[in-house]
Amino acid sequence: MKPLVAVVGRPNVGKSTFFNRVAGKRISIVEDTPGVTRDRIYADAEWCGYTFTMIDTGGIELKSEDVMWRHIRQQAELAVDLADVILFIVDGKSGLISDDYDVADILRMSRKPIVLAVNKLDNGKMDATYDFYALGLGEPIGISAEQALNLGDLLDAVVAYFPSREEIEPDDGAFKIAVVGKPNVGKSSLVNKILGFNRVIVSDMAGTTRDAIDTPFTYNGKKYVIIDTAGIRKKNKVVEDVEYYSVVRSIEAIRRADAVAIVLDAGESLSEQDVKICGLVHESNKPSIILINKWDKIEKDTFTTEGYKASLEEELKFMSYYKPLFISALTGQRVSQVIGALEQVFTNANRKIATGVLNDILQDAMSVNEPPNYNGKKLRVYYTTQTMVAPPTFTLFVNDETIMHFSYKRYLENALRKAFDFSGTPIRIRVRNKNSEDI
Repeated sequence: MKPLVAVVGRPNVGKSTFFNRVAGKRISIVEDTPGVTRDRIYADAEWCGYTFTMIDTGGIELKSEDVMWRHIRQQAELAVDLADVILFIVDGKSGLISDDYDVADILRMSRKPIVLAVNKLDNGKMDATYDFYALGLGEPIGISAEQALNLGDLLDAVVAYFPSREEIEPDDGAFKIAVVGKPNVGKSSLVNKILGFNRVIVSDMAGTTRDAIDTPFTYNGKKYVIIDTAGIRKKNKVVEDVEYYSVVRSIEAIRRADAVAIVLDAGESLSEQDVKICGLVHESNKPSIILINKWDKIEKDTFTTEGYKASLEEELKFMSYYKPLFISALTGQRVSQVIGALEQVFTNANRKIATGVLNDILQDAMSVNEPPNYNGKKLRVYYTTQTMVAPPTFTLFVNDETIMHFSYKRYLENALRKAFDFSGTPIRIRVRNKNSEDI
C-alpha cells in the first residue's frame, strides 16, 4: 500500500508549485491568487525507491466564513484525516504570521507525522527558516519549489516516516475488495447483498477513514475483506463537496485493495464523476470490474446491453480492458458472480508469461505491422521479458527507445491482450535501450 502524503498550508504559499515539481508534470493550476486550487489533485510520485500518493489541497483559511473557504477547509481536513504524512508548507518570503500558528495547531491535533517546509526561499536563502521553529513542529526545511531547490532534503524527510518492509504488518491473506463509485449508485445495497449470500461475517471493524467500513467474511473457505466507501454523505448543497469526498475516499479504498468493484447506475448516463473514479482505478494499476447496478429497472430489448457497452467503450477509451457485469443489488441478479469476477481479474493481473512464448507472440505481431522508422532509422526490438505482475509489466529491449511511438506501443499491447486474457487489468509496456541496465 502506497503511503498518502497530504500537502497543506494556508493560501498562496506555493503548494501547487511544489506538487507539480514532485509529480513531474503540471497537474495543479498555478496562479498567484489565493484560492485557485479549489479541489485537491492527486498524483503518484517516487523518491529513492519509495512510491507514494500526494494529495494537493486548497489553502486552509480559518478566519473566513465564506462558503468557498469553508468548502476548501473541509477538503483539506479530510486529506489530513486520511494522510500517513502531512507536508505543511509555509511562505518564507512573507515570514511567520498568526495564520501559520492556527494551521499548525489543527495539524498537531491529527497526531500524524508532520514535515515543515519553508517555501519561496529563492536564490539559496535557506537560512531564513529560524523564525519557523516557533511553530513547534520540529526542524523547518527551506526550499524553493519554483527553482527546485532543496527538494531532495525535503523528500528525504517525508519518506523517513514511511514504514520499512520489516515494519509493515504481515498480511493475513485475506482478499481485499474495494467497492467504489459516486454517491447513490447502490454501493451499500451491493455490499449488504454480497454479505448476505450465506457468508460468515467474522466481525465489523471501523476502517482507517471516517464512515468507511472494513468487513471481513469467509466464502467457500477463503478469507475476504470488503472495503465499503458508501459512507460518503453530502455535507452541504455545494456540488463539489460530493465529488471531493467521493474521490478522496475512493483513493483510500483503492490503494488498500487487491481488486476493485466500480459501481455505476444503469439508469444514468456515464457522468464525469464516474469517469474520474474509473481513472483513479486505472492510474492505480489495480484490477477491476465495472458493475452496472439497477439493471432490473431498465426497459430492455435485444440491443440494450450492447448499446450500454458501446457507451462505456466510448467514455472509457483509456480503460479498454474493462470487464462489465450487469447486476441488481436489489434483486440479487448476477450478484453471486461478483466475487468470481473479481478473483478472475486478480488472476489476470498476476499472470506471468514465459519469455519464449512472449517473444513469439510479439514477433508475429511485428511481422504483420513492422516497427516504425524515424529520420531513416528503424526501430529494432531485440527481445522482450515480463518484469512484473500486478500489473503485468513487459520490458522491450530495443536499439533506440526514442523511436518507439505510443501508437505502436498500444498496438503491441493489443497483440498481448489478444493472445492472453488480461481483461480487467491494466498492463504496462516499458521500452529500454539494449545496453540499459535499468530493467
